[in-house]
Amino acid sequence: MSGVRCAIPTQNGKRLNKARKGGRSEPPRTPDGRYIVVRGRLWRTSNPNLAEDERQQLVNKLMDARRAVGAAKRANDEAGERLAHAEVHAAKIALGERGAVWWDDGEPDYNRYLAKNTPYADWWQAAEGGG
Repeated sequence: MSGVRCAIPTQNGKRLNKARKGGRSEPPRTPDGRYIVVRGRLWRTSNPNLAEDERQQLVNKLMDARRAVGAAKRANDEAGERLAHAEVHAAKIALGERGAVWWDDGEPDYNRYLAKNTPYADWWQAAEGGG
């Protein structure tokens, strides 16, 4: 894979995984910015080419849809839950987290792959402190 370097995940020279509000930490981001890593698995990031206001509107729709999933589950509303899941999926596609990739260099999509089983393996091992 072109462009993948073995480096500790940083942003502006600062190591990621620092605690953020609420005690949670930012997940590591691959050097090319295409994925975050959660429990060793790659998850595609939102398309960085989206305008900030558009991205925020889509995130708002995503969060509304996720709340609707929960509400439908609590109400035992199977049809409502299916509809809400479809809305989550549509928002994720619009954000670039699912569906066609948002990059155009021909590199394949490793969304949901274990980082250790991808071309990011060396980078991930170093990021985890194993290399």
